[in-house]
Amino acid sequence: MSLFIKDFSEISDLSPQTLRFYHSEGLLVPATVDEETGYRYYEVDQIQRALLIMELREAGMSVKDVRQALDAPDTAVELLRVHTETLHRRRTTEDEAMRTAHELLTSWPEVEHTERPETTVLSAFAPTVAVDQRAGRPDRYDWGEVAAVAAKTADELRTLAEEHGATVAGTPWFTAALETDEQKKNSLTLEGPHWSVKLPISASPGVLTALNKRVDVQTIVARKELSVFVSGRHSAAKYMATALQLVDRAPEGYFASSAESRHLLHGDGIETAVPLRLLDEVEIDDEEEEGDESRAFPRR
Repeated sequence: MSLFIKDFSEISDLSPQTLRFYHSEGLLVPATVDEETGYRYYEVDQIQRALLIMELREAGMSVKDVRQALDAPDTAVELLRVHTETLHRRRTTEDEAMRTAHELLTSWPEVEHTERPETTVLSAFAPTVAVDQRAGRPDRYDWGEVAAVAAKTADELRTLAEEHGATVAGTPWFTAALETDEQKKNSLTLEGPHWSVKLPISASPGVLTALNKRVDVQTIVARKELSVFVSGRHSAAKYMATALQLVDRAPEGYFASSAESRHLLHGDGIETAVPLRLLDEVEIDDEEEEGDESRAFPRR
């Protein structure tokens, strides 16, 4: 039974404009087209295909993917699975963004002043994340990827610490790899390393000696810090906003050393912490300042 496009539109719940579009895209081709008038005619049994197209499109699938699902039915289920996973990731990102936006609108994160005790850490370089270079735009990192590789490195350090009987004593963090002249030089290259990951631990001297044969063991001296936490995914904008906030909140007689920022690896957001330095430390020789900040556990 042939139907005019108007009748088929009413039955299929697809507008004539949509039907013409699907015809042009090869998704739902009329059974016949009158060469003289250009009228399109559909068959009743095409309603099943129309229903499937409508449901796939309402599920958010692109015309390209719908066409592939229809032309190659054996791939349709896998296409739908991949599309579903993509939607779930997008919804998760949107939910995080809505929560963060609500927090920022109702109460901007407060800066905290802390006294950070001397801490023993395991230290390792994170794998280098490629810098996104585009003509006409500044080079930039995918900060989500930076955080991901840093978290993976922290997990590897955690496994190593537990294998040797050490206790994890705090939240790991990543910081710019600028502790030595060589690291500073390498940080300016695409190869890096650009980031150093630190895992706070507690262990006996014997365990520290054993660990030091496998990985760098350092002692971070006690210091005053400013920190701020912003929930949600990592992004360059959040790092810049928190850095400016921290620099602005340095108490009189101090400056917030943003070059020494620590980015703590919480699962639900970004916490950035910077040490407070006395203003008269600005003239301290770089080599002396480095010695004050961290000292390697002696290798044996």
